[in-house]
Amino acid sequence: MSLDYSLERSYGKKVCGIDEVGRGPLAGPVVCAAVVLQPEFLSRDLLEAIKDSKKLTASRRQWIAAELRTAAANGKGASYGFAAASVTEIATYNILGATLRAMARAVARLPEQPDHILVDGNRLPSHLPVAATAIVGGDGKCLSIAAASILAKVLRDYLMQRLSVRYPDYGFDRHSGYGTLYHRQAIGRLGLTPHHRLLFCRKLSLGV
Repeated sequence: MSLDYSLERSYGKKVCGIDEVGRGPLAGPVVCAAVVLQPEFLSRDLLEAIKDSKKLTASRRQWIAAELRTAAANGKGASYGFAAASVTEIATYNILGATLRAMARAVARLPEQPDHILVDGNRLPSHLPVAATAIVGGDGKCLSIAAASILAKVLRDYLMQRLSVRYPDYGFDRHSGYGTLYHRQAIGRLGLTPHHRLLFCRKLSLGV
């Protein structure tokens, strides 16, 4: 079932959707995206393709992300901002605190301030520039949040692929830092990298 833009329209003309990717892995950053869509400038094929990133193949996510980037570059149809919470930030502020801080930074990196912000989940970042609403399951209800989930997922996968080049024996390009059997076994053989989340790994008695 395709999403539409009706939820956003109920909040204003220029509505930003925010989502994050990467709260659960044992390694790597959390990546957040803030997205403002102008659906009247986007193709029907693109709008119908946008949905929760977890329900899409990698190639489909990459196509959607490329279309959104093109729209943003052309100045019509989409604009976005990214931010990442590093492993150090996660250790300092805990996973939720680091994620909320990164969400606020992603909004600050939008080219223009939105009228309202819709955030996936049940918590809102502090110090947002305009009013915001938390939407539980927002990536399955809100077109802008779903678009944010796709952009964040594509960027995080790219970052983990780059990390895989530096640490080829951990298989970051295969599991994106999640706690798969392959990843846990690699930690058992090789120990932790600076990009592993120490508290997460400690809870599983991995590498510490």
